[in-house]
Amino acid sequence: MIEAPSLKLDGIRHGFFTREGGVSRGLYASLNGGTGSNDGAAAVAENRARMAAALGVAAERFITAYQIHSPTVVVADRPWSGDSRPRADAIVTRERGLAIGITTADCGPILFADAAAQIIGAAHAGWRGALSGVAEATVEAMERLGAERGRIRAVLGPMIRQASYEVGPDLIARFAAEDPDSTGFFAPAERPGHAMFDLGGFIAARLLRAGIGAVEDLALCTYADPERFYSYRRSTHRAEADYGRHVNAIALA
Repeated sequence: MIEAPSLKLDGIRHGFFTREGGVSRGLYASLNGGTGSNDGAAAVAENRARMAAALGVAAERFITAYQIHSPTVVVADRPWSGDSRPRADAIVTRERGLAIGITTADCGPILFADAAAQIIGAAHAGWRGALSGVAEATVEAMERLGAERGRIRAVLGPMIRQASYEVGPDLIARFAAEDPDSTGFFAPAERPGHAMFDLGGFIAARLLRAGIGAVEDLALCTYADPERFYSYRRSTHRAEADYGRHVNAIALA
């Protein structure tokens, strides 16, 4: 797993897990954490148990939501089962020994922490979630638990980066209409009317605009590094049948 310097804090454990270190095979090799993939359920369960152990929690206390590309945030005060996962794209908690995570395979993972208040969060920000405000909604949910905005640190993990992320005119127009400040995150593409989108830069700018204390970007690209990362877009371009998912998680020790 990859750790960010700004989240190496007392009482907090975190990890942006790569595809290395698991038991899955084939397209899913090897640390696939995606319960929604067509990988074997036993392999996914073992992979997630290994991630839980790396964060120092029991496997049943390593939780993720049913993600729907929304700005919806839930508060976790106890573990839930896979069948009862809430439909949401961010989780916040103050519960110790509970690892909260989100799954990605090109979308932007964000981990949050207010070390003084011992409140943490995890958010899944694809372009839909980023534009609709999932990052800001996570900050607001942490505040309701007792965090202070100016103390919150956020880290952006591996995601698809601008050099690999071509988008069409409809998405460009939607961003321009809903967030006029977003135009600087689109660079010309070779195809007329298309652009290369800087998802990480857009998320970071929204977080800084929201007034949090610090933002760190690991600047890692899922599409461009097939040895370490799964990528939905890369799998689509290769006409592969499915793809693995990363889990990006944080816990209070």
